[in-house]
Formats: sequence, structure tokens, C-alpha cells
Amino acid sequence: MDPITDFLNRIRNAQAVKQLQASIPFSNLKYEIAKILEKEGFVSKIEKKGKKIKKIIVITLKYDNKTPALSGLRRISKPGQKIYLPYKKIKKIKSGYKTVIISTSKGLITDKEARKQKLGGEIVCEIW
Repeated sequence: MDPITDFLNRIRNAQAVKQLQASIPFSNLKYEIAKILEKEGFVSKIEKKGKKIKKIIVITLKYDNKTPALSGLRRISKPGQKIYLPYKKIKKIKSGYKTVIISTSKGLITDKEARKQKLGGEIVCEIW
């Protein structure tokens, strides 16, 4: 299974049963996505735990009156079909309420930062 899809599904499943935290096997890519989620205010806190092979990312989920702060997650580029866009074609989605995570030559960034820095790249996922 695709590790990014697994990451998004673990968060979605934890929110479906109203858990306070989601544990995800560690990788640098997943950790960078989690840092963007924290910076954008979709999750409360992220932590790296463990050593060597047993490293995990613990994500503390955010709720507003028992409603998850994250209402949706969607994987765009898949292992079998990569989607790339130049910065001019990256549009605001849902009036800026939806965040798109893009993998660029400067690392993972949001759609707002990509337009500001004039960088295109692979569209990893959408979060709203």
C-alpha cells in the first residue's frame, strides 16, 4: 500500500472514532506532511517517538466541539499516476479553505507558498 495513503487513512480513521491521537509509522515524508498539518492548524501537536526501526509519529488531533478540525483528506498523486502542475496552474480551492500539499525541489510546501515562491511540483494531497 502507498505510505501516504496509509498516513491519511490512519488520521481519517482516528477521527471517525473520535480518538485524541493517531500513531503512524515514521518516515521523513510523513513527518513533513504532519508538520504542515500542524502549521496550518489542522492538528494540535506532532511528536516523534521511538528509536531506529520502531520510530513513530504521534499526531494529537484537534476538535472543535466534538467536530474534527480536519473535515477531509484526499490523495491526488498516486504511485501509478503522478500529477505535476506548474505554479501558474495552482489555483485556490474552496476560496482558500482547502490546502494543497505540493512536493517541490525545495521540499514539501503548501499551495500558498508555492504560488508565492513561484514553484510547481507534484501535487501530493488536499486537506480541508
